[in-house]
Amino acid sequence: MRSSPPSLALVTGASGFLGSAIAAALRSRGHLVQTLVRPSSPRTNLDPRDTMHEGDLRDRPSLAAALKGVRFLFHAAADYRLWARNPEEIRRNNVEGTRLIMEEALRAGVERIVYTSSVATLKLVDGAPATEDRPLVEEEAIGAYKRSKVAAERLVEAMVRRDGLPAVIVNPSTPIGPRDVRPTPTGRIIIEAASGRMPAFVDTGLNLVHVDDVASGHVAALDRGRIGERYILGGENVLLADMLADIARLVGRRPPRLKLPRTAIYPIAYGAELVAKVRGVEPFVTLDGLRMARHHMFFDDAKARRELGCVARPYRDGLIDAIAWFRSHGALK
Repeated sequence: MRSSPPSLALVTGASGFLGSAIAAALRSRGHLVQTLVRPSSPRTNLDPRDTMHEGDLRDRPSLAAALKGVRFLFHAAADYRLWARNPEEIRRNNVEGTRLIMEEALRAGVERIVYTSSVATLKLVDGAPATEDRPLVEEEAIGAYKRSKVAAERLVEAMVRRDGLPAVIVNPSTPIGPRDVRPTPTGRIIIEAASGRMPAFVDTGLNLVHVDDVASGHVAALDRGRIGERYILGGENVLLADMLADIARLVGRRPPRLKLPRTAIYPIAYGAELVAKVRGVEPFVTLDGLRMARHHMFFDDAKARRELGCVARPYRDGLIDAIAWFRSHGALK
């Protein structure tokens, strides 16, 4: 399918990391962009050229208002916390919010939807990068975030089959780069490592990709993705030790050399979560994060490269851009 600009596209989560990159990618291709933003969301990443609607994913009238006249929907908003005082909040935001906006998109006659899922919905395979053809069931997922993303993805798939929802599903791996305003859990790792506050590491790995390449993948999914299919939007599979070493070299520090067993970190994570319950601030180390780190979280994006024409730049470019952005916004000295 070819989109013919100018077309009005609604982007949810446009004040955030990935959503703002998607909005920029759409503008660069001649689309008109409309954003759905919560009243409490930061405005740093919003572009004055876009039309902003204040609303909430759990407020149906605000969704209906934001979708009027919209041809394309990019649903990128998500609660990506690995910890919350009330884990049910994460599920409500990710599952109920997705259900409501998909129902309203059907009512509004939206022509095509790109739904941002996550590689968290895919089954990891030791010894080989995971692919789209091994989805997780909710009971297998670790933690409230992963379970909520699995449930939301299955909901979208069911609506495609049952209701004719015109949705393409994309599964970003771990984006890095500029405009990580919150920041994301990976952004926090970059900040801590660049500040010299990560002297040790555990044996795990991530698939790292520049956030702007993930955004380009979303637009490619709009143009060429098949309805009901899922596509991994990824980059390079990288050991955490190598990522930390690259960050250290970029900022002129010595890379960490102490490799710790995960069992040594569990007491720290328990303590961090207890403190977080009192202070209400998300801890840097979480039990669910440690459980996920038991596997190398490696993925194969061959399907997106083959069918969507996606190309990812070297992941170190994402590190360079992330460090520069964090430094310019005061997160790094």
